[in-house]
Amino acid sequence: METKNLATQEDAPPVGWGFVTDRLGSGLTQAPGTGGPDRHTCWFTTLNADGSPHTTGIGALWAHGSFWLETGRGTRKGRNLARDPRCSLAVSTDLFDLTVEGRAELVLDPSSVADLASRWAADGWPCRVDASGTALTAEFSAQSAGPPPWHVYRISVSSATCLQIPEPYGATRWSL
Repeated sequence: METKNLATQEDAPPVGWGFVTDRLGSGLTQAPGTGGPDRHTCWFTTLNADGSPHTTGIGALWAHGSFWLETGRGTRKGRNLARDPRCSLAVSTDLFDLTVEGRAELVLDPSSVADLASRWAADGWPCRVDASGTALTAEFSAQSAGPPPWHVYRISVSSATCLQIPEPYGATRWSL
């Protein structure tokens, strides 16, 4: 991992990757009053066929050292990922603003899908693995997720940029 301190002009130290992953590991709920300005929202960007960006709010999950998301394959983001897996995700926490860039990989391993389903359910979205064993279903999901089944994607991060909010502040970019 290559680390670049972006705040040398301000004499701030580089932000530690462990600081970021520890905070992400403590959870990012979307319940009002639980983070960000009033809650956490992840902003996910894919590439349209013409190369223009498509950005939408999603409920991403941090687990096993990666961000995970779910969506229907027929949604705009699902179709974009099938054509071009390059993407970015941004989130604001109480300690930092973070953007990651990488590739979203479709996850079809039944044990991984079941693990993520149980994590989302524990966070308040009562999803479950569908009959195929490789996708999710539930009585409801975000309006932008399309109808079930919803497929799970793992973001393989190639770079990340963090702006630390409390002192000692800081701005750091990692190439992974």
